[in-house]
Amino acid sequence: MTSVFYPPHYPSLIEGTPYASAPPLSTELNPDQKGFQNPASETLSAAYTEFPDPIETGPGKTAFDVHVYYHEPNKQQKDFARSLWERIRHEFPELKVFRFWEKPIGPHLTAMFEVNLFTPAQFGAFIPWLMMHRGPLSVLVHPHTGDELHDHLVNGIWLGEKMPLDISRLDFQPDEKTSIIEWPKVAS
Repeated sequence: MTSVFYPPHYPSLIEGTPYASAPPLSTELNPDQKGFQNPASETLSAAYTEFPDPIETGPGKTAFDVHVYYHEPNKQQKDFARSLWERIRHEFPELKVFRFWEKPIGPHLTAMFEVNLFTPAQFGAFIPWLMMHRGPLSVLVHPHTGDELHDHLVNGIWLGEKMPLDISRLDFQPDEKTSIIEWPKVAS
């Protein structure tokens, strides 16, 4: 079995930004005594209106894939998944909704359908809606950054049970920063 540890480290999110020279954050709590008082700001984060780099953006670029999985032999789950697929197409006609697959496809080892998101507003509206309407179904939400393996395994988030993926089907181009460890095979 092969495990890919990718990437080997994460850089500081403060160093090299304007926050590096900001005064220390307050340790004073809000009146509810549950959260900290944050520094005042005259503007909202740009992340409210644009995705951060390296997420792909621009005309015709899909920023996020949303894969909604169901167990194809389970008729009740399949029927629910199809009704969710139909409801999404009615409720969110501006989103790109792909075919309702009745078998595994690509790296997805379970039947699924896919929805593409293009803007932060779509993400902000659709993901909370899906959280409340997905029922028993598992969902993988992953960005497009140009690195399929990293997007599916590291950057992705799961709603519900995490499903296995066939990573051999993903574009993977290791470099000097990639650690690949071969695990010994266990006799059965």
